[in-house]
Amino acid sequence: MQDERVPMGTVALTGAFSYTGKYATRLLLDCGYRVRTLTYHPDRENPFGDRVQVFPYRFEDPDGLSQTLRGASTLINTYWVRFPRGKSTFERAVQNTRTLITAAKNAGVKRIVHVSIANPSTDSPLGYYRGKAELEQVVIDSGLSYTILRPTVIFGTEDILINNIAWFVRHFPVFGIPGNGRYRVRPIYVEDMARLVVDSVDQSGNSVLNAIGPETFTFEELVKLIAQQVGSSVRLVHLPMTLAYLCTLVSGWFVGDTILTWEEYQGLMGDLLAPAGTSSGQTRLSQWLADNRERVGTRYASEVARHYKTDAKVEASILSRKHQNAV
Repeated sequence: MQDERVPMGTVALTGAFSYTGKYATRLLLDCGYRVRTLTYHPDRENPFGDRVQVFPYRFEDPDGLSQTLRGASTLINTYWVRFPRGKSTFERAVQNTRTLITAAKNAGVKRIVHVSIANPSTDSPLGYYRGKAELEQVVIDSGLSYTILRPTVIFGTEDILINNIAWFVRHFPVFGIPGNGRYRVRPIYVEDMARLVVDSVDQSGNSVLNAIGPETFTFEELVKLIAQQVGSSVRLVHLPMTLAYLCTLVSGWFVGDTILTWEEYQGLMGDLLAPAGTSSGQTRLSQWLADNRERVGTRYASEVARHYKTDAKVEASILSRKHQNAV
């Protein structure tokens, strides 16, 4: 633990080894910030070495959590769950984030950069969007100086959605488009998103910003663009939403992953991923795909493996012991 008298310039970041978190951490270090991170997996490989201090989440110990955050001037919060799994629920994520923000305030943190989602609403029937809206209000009511960033789809080398669409159109002759395919997406590049996060650290005042890229696509246009860039002659077929979701479930069983949840289908088809307004990112997805066509979608990107591989190892060990005992 660093001394409590660490000067301004220390930033605490949740998930420095995560997708967007890695890019933000690189920028923070390049800018000369001291960085400490909170993670569920402190034993995972640290690509930043001793330049980043690593601490476990201690939501069950608010005083210990405050001690971990003491000396940081800003908290960058990306903590959330994409979908419920076991004890990781939206409700638990909301409660944990409340604990984190309170701990930050008690630790003397002055500012929070909070990553939310486009179009959150406390009236939403979708737990993801409702929980995000609730936490935005917690941030606003905290008394801390804040920037709230609302991203849509974040694309880049390690992304999930764009990469896996490319993987499916590379490997299958048919791709199902849920509904009419005219619902829209405004994707933002991961490095642009990371820059927004880092640029918000030392800003004064409070702000809420949509993190959106310069291009808007209908979902069908997006799939066609990806197929064109990777050289696929896949046939696109329109399916009722329920049937498309069932196909996604079956595909998920084969690849051992949660490809898209029912709530994500509803958010996508509800046009929640294309907020209006001026672009806050500069990188065009069309150009990025052209520059990366040889590698995008060459490997399937598993959300479950990325975030729950430690749990998967434990489960595999338990199953192995049960098998040995049975023998």
